[in-house]
Amino acid sequence: MIWDRRLDHYPDTRPRMIQLALVVVATIILYYQAYVGGAVSPAIIAHFGMSFPFYVYMTVVANALGAFASLLAGLADRWGRANLVAYGLGVTGVLVTFVVPHMPDKWWFAAASTLVGFVEGVVLVATPALVRDFSPQLGRASAMGFWTLGPVIGSLVVAAVSSSTLAVLPDWRAQFYICGVVGLVVFVIALFGLRELSPRLRDQLMVSLKDRELLEVRAAGVDPEAAIRRPFRQMMKADVIGSAFAVAIFLVVYYTIIGFLTIYLTTIHGFSLADANGVGNWFWAFDAVALVLIGIASDRLRVRKPFMVVGAVGAIVMTIVFLEAGPGTTYTQFAVILSLLAISLGVAYAPWMASFTETVERHNPALTATGLAVWGWIVRIVVAVSIFLLPFVVTSMTPLVQYGGGVGELSAKYAAELRTIGAVEPGTLAEITADPGDGAAAADAVGQISAALGVSAAEAIAQLRAVGAVPPADLSFLTEHGPEVQAAAARSADEWKAWWWVSVVCEALFIPFVFLMAGRWSPRRARQDAEEHERRVRAELEALRAGRPEQPRQG
Repeated sequence: MIWDRRLDHYPDTRPRMIQLALVVVATIILYYQAYVGGAVSPAIIAHFGMSFPFYVYMTVVANALGAFASLLAGLADRWGRANLVAYGLGVTGVLVTFVVPHMPDKWWFAAASTLVGFVEGVVLVATPALVRDFSPQLGRASAMGFWTLGPVIGSLVVAAVSSSTLAVLPDWRAQFYICGVVGLVVFVIALFGLRELSPRLRDQLMVSLKDRELLEVRAAGVDPEAAIRRPFRQMMKADVIGSAFAVAIFLVVYYTIIGFLTIYLTTIHGFSLADANGVGNWFWAFDAVALVLIGIASDRLRVRKPFMVVGAVGAIVMTIVFLEAGPGTTYTQFAVILSLLAISLGVAYAPWMASFTETVERHNPALTATGLAVWGWIVRIVVAVSIFLLPFVVTSMTPLVQYGGGVGELSAKYAAELRTIGAVEPGTLAEITADPGDGAAAADAVGQISAALGVSAAEAIAQLRAVGAVPPADLSFLTEHGPEVQAAAARSADEWKAWWWVSVVCEALFIPFVFLMAGRWSPRRARQDAEEHERRVRAELEALRAGRPEQPRQG
């Protein structure tokens, strides 16, 4: 039972929904594990003494290896999907709970994180293949809407858990422990509960649930081995590759938000780690709602392409609004902006997932996992390249991430003392630093403080003594890194704005590729196609029941 998971009959509605729910939950957990580090990335960077480029390139390598792992997931067409998902959950659960949080240095941490990314690259192609198998085309967008809750609710869980637990569990490792234990629980559930259709059933095209009887009758004549020969050659088509590339670049803004929103909001806009994750809660919550509702609407209207275009235009507009949000933008304002951006991304993505699987089916429904492997490979390669380029555009993040928090904390703690230091001329300050007992230099300093701050000589002396009470290590840290952090902060906002503009261009490039994909633009024409398909199914069933030669099968 825990290895042979095949179903030889298409399940009724209730068991089918249970299987879809298990796949969605598994996907949520896998993305939760993939994204958990982003919630505490500043703490991880500080703990291991990483530079910002090191952290970024660690993510690049994990995505690159995950991309090639996605190609391995194409074997799910031959080996099945359910075992990859169930046992993959077990491997990632062990890694996240017992391995990643206990690495001794940044190199071992990077290696362990990359291993998690590799396993997830395999499993996260198998899950949408299972969703496709258990959902006919006329319910595909709704099903894919629920599947895409995986990355969204995974991100929402990361933000919600971290924002509510960081105050009481400040150690970054606690987030990995929580995530890993939850993953192991879901692994046990999937181990005993997850099933998949037999190859003879899943290798056929199912437009509606009314096709169920015909698919089971046809199954005896299906040759699974013949259908999956030279799988990748069959999927190397312009519509499959082009649409996968288009959605990959469309989601550059999404993956940047996943990996770097907390860093962006804490370093550029001065948010606390908890508040930055709290803003993320709004983004993921609205994205989740949009994915489900738009999936349902797309199935009702039986079209995908209009939703993709409208969502892309909305994403372009809201990304521009987001990048123009300057200093003083409040928590509430960011929550509204990011929520509208999330809705726009959801409007485009759920119909795209449905249309992509239908585009693959247009070539060969038996190679759904292979087509999704091509998609997973392209998405992860694009993500890896885009993240690799990020430090070349945003060059200021290393000092802000590594030293910004310390400089900010010490600057607030010693604000009065720093104001006093700022009133002393550099030459005088150098003399006092070299020889604290230099009476002449001290007298000059008192006069300068009194004149600059408008205080009496007695008050100036008291302030100068307060400066002398500052621990030398703190003063040295501020002296060494304060100017560097200030300079980085001055240019960081403009550098990030340039990156968000790159994301806008990528969103715009998504639109032309919509025209390559399967599906109608007009709900009326789509309804006519469905009615014609039902007529052909009835005719074929009647021919089979009457013992007449089977009629040619079409779409």
